[in-house]
Amino acid sequence: MSLKELKEKMQAALLAAKAICDAAEEAKRDFTDDERQKVAGYLTEAKQWKEKIKTAEGDDALRKAVLDLGAGLDIAGNGGDQPAVGAPGALKGATVGAQFVNAPTFKAWMKQIAPGGRVPDGARGLNSPPIEFKSLLGLGPTRKELIVGSDDASAGAFVEIDYTRIYEAIGRAPLNLRTLVTIRQTTSDLVHFVRQVTQVTQAEPVPEANVTEYSGATGEVSGEKPEGVSEWLQVTEPVKTIAVWIPATKRALSDVAQIRGIIDSELRDDLAEEFESQILNGNGVGENFTGLLNTAGVLAQAWDTDMLTTTRKAITSLLVTGRTIPTAWVMHPADWETIDLLQDEDGRYYYGGPIRQGVRTHWGYPVVQNVQMAEGSALLGDWRKAVVWDRERANIQVSDSHADFFIRNMVAILAEMRAAFGVIRPSGFILVDLTAGS
Repeated sequence: MSLKELKEKMQAALLAAKAICDAAEEAKRDFTDDERQKVAGYLTEAKQWKEKIKTAEGDDALRKAVLDLGAGLDIAGNGGDQPAVGAPGALKGATVGAQFVNAPTFKAWMKQIAPGGRVPDGARGLNSPPIEFKSLLGLGPTRKELIVGSDDASAGAFVEIDYTRIYEAIGRAPLNLRTLVTIRQTTSDLVHFVRQVTQVTQAEPVPEANVTEYSGATGEVSGEKPEGVSEWLQVTEPVKTIAVWIPATKRALSDVAQIRGIIDSELRDDLAEEFESQILNGNGVGENFTGLLNTAGVLAQAWDTDMLTTTRKAITSLLVTGRTIPTAWVMHPADWETIDLLQDEDGRYYYGGPIRQGVRTHWGYPVVQNVQMAEGSALLGDWRKAVVWDRERANIQVSDSHADFFIRNMVAILAEMRAAFGVIRPSGFILVDLTAGS
């Protein structure tokens, strides 16, 4: 069975489980025993397909490694000029870096400036055409130092890449907020949406009229219906730019594997990490986004007795005051560790201890651990009410037209993205204080 078929099988199982969840949520009720059993069955099935997908992806990775090691050799039977089926440049799921270095536009430009496979030190006026991508987001470390190919003190590890073709970055914390929020597209630099401020609450039973013209006399019933009052607010969120560039030598530019690694693990991940931080913590000042934690109208839950009591009361507040059903918690890993290690008087873990498997939940709602969330607080909410609007394709460009790069045989590799972010229903979120006495 192909990798695509395995993913389709897993998706079908998850969609079947989601359909049951959506039905129960729409009816505002708990699962029936039969539904609960079916959802558990679908999740077990999805996990089995996921394990098979991991195995298949491992096989694909081995094939790609073979082709990568043979880059420039005719091992694919096509003269070595074009990526064969399974090669990084021929896969739909190829990384941004792989797509960049295998893009026909970039290849043609490289052939012009480096016909022998290496950028001459005397080359001047380098300005690559921009290579566009639908998105650079969602996939971590920014290397502030110059990336070169020979000096061990600055980035000599890259010399080793020429031999092993292995690129291993320092790594970043998992980025997962974009899997929670709603993603939409926009073609404008301003995004408008309407947010309800006050709700219609004037409905009441009305008696039948007993007169054609009401004068207010005793015994007369006008039968007049009450008028509802509702207030709405138009909100405008601007599209903003997040960008980062990194210096590299022309020698580094000649190495396809090195450039791919820089793009994938340096530039793209840095954009994604900054954007995720803005979604939560942006203060709205200058070019900063207005993040969830600084959006007016988000509910608050003060500390009450202990962490379990506090978080349970937050759920009630969100259901009653926010009038919404939450989809997930977002917590700092340290706070989730504290909750995860809670024990009863007999030393038994409330959350099942180290052998517990499956999706981790707190009071029935999934927990997402994210280091962008400040330690000591948690955010519970209906994350569908937070929306990201992707403005345009992100792009990567290479140029030596920066500062004195022209005379230093250096280039700048630039990546940038444009997007807007807004919370269409602030009361669909509640900020929970997890620290006693704060």
